[in-house]
Amino acid sequence: MLGSDRREILFFIVYRSHFYRFVFCTSVIRYQTVKLISMAEKRKLLNEIDKCFKKVEEGVELFEETMAKMQEANSDNQREKFQDDLKKEIKKLQRLRDQIKGWQNSSDIKDKDKLTSYRKLIEQRMEQFKDIERENKTKPHSKQGLSAEEKLDPREKEKAETVEWLQCQIRYLEDEADKTESQIESLSTADQTRKKGKRDDPKKDEKE
Repeated sequence: MLGSDRREILFFIVYRSHFYRFVFCTSVIRYQTVKLISMAEKRKLLNEIDKCFKKVEEGVELFEETMAKMQEANSDNQREKFQDDLKKEIKKLQRLRDQIKGWQNSSDIKDKDKLTSYRKLIEQRMEQFKDIERENKTKPHSKQGLSAEEKLDPREKEKAETVEWLQCQIRYLEDEADKTESQIESLSTADQTRKKGKRDDPKKDEKE
């Protein structure tokens, strides 16, 4: 009987040892799998960001080239064509800007300085395009434009001036909204950095 009991006890000890080893190995494998998936997702995200940056650089370069051509154009038709091309490029850059804004708000990305610089690069071109639009709307390019303006009915002229004024106000409000949004995001980023600094240095909080 004693021999049988001893064998059962030994069997139980060996079984439990193998069981715990199995549980430990399973946990390690699960952890490594999750870690590998996380690293793969991070690499994929960084690749997407790099592709976006490359598109921004290409878009900005094309915008600058088109703007130079527009400034050298000799006719109104050419200028209008180049302005339409600029508008298309700005829309593409705005979509990239929205993508960058999404990454700026993501907690998965720690270093956001490069995102901010590329976003500013786009916003500078947006400001340039708004200036071009304002200039082309207020500056007549031909005698036909001047004569058409002179023939306008006073009421129609007043209506056109009101519409132009409203458009200017809308653009101004859009500019202010963009500036305010940028300020809010800058403050939010600074606040997150400050909180992270406090978490990294708890002794500093105790002294304060």
